[in-house]
Amino acid sequence: MRQDMLASILSDLNGSSADIEASAIISTDGLMMAAMLPANMDEDRVGAMSAAMLSLGDRTAQELGRGDLEQVLIKGSDGYVLMTHAGDEAVVSVLAKPTAKLGLVFLDVKRAAQNIAKLI
Repeated sequence: MRQDMLASILSDLNGSSADIEASAIISTDGLMMAAMLPANMDEDRVGAMSAAMLSLGDRTAQELGRGDLEQVLIKGSDGYVLMTHAGDEAVVSVLAKPTAKLGLVFLDVKRAAQNIAKLI
């Protein structure tokens, strides 16, 4: 039941913007909770990398006096990876196109993260 609700949130997120290519909900310890990823992506690897990057971001923000981490943004030549906390127990990870309008993507991801946090 909860799995279906999480999948529904991801489906809505992916449908909210043509700029979003894939998304996943990952526990803070790296376990995949729900995903809408391309078939060629290993869910376990995505989960582990997302949890590691968010943990590093948390520590960096604290050590450098930037307060609580809100998101991690990675820009590559083929697009973006955005990771955002969804409550204390989960992370939303999104892949976006290189031409993405980031402001709209940030807004959509923030709304999805709030909905996910309510479920978890």
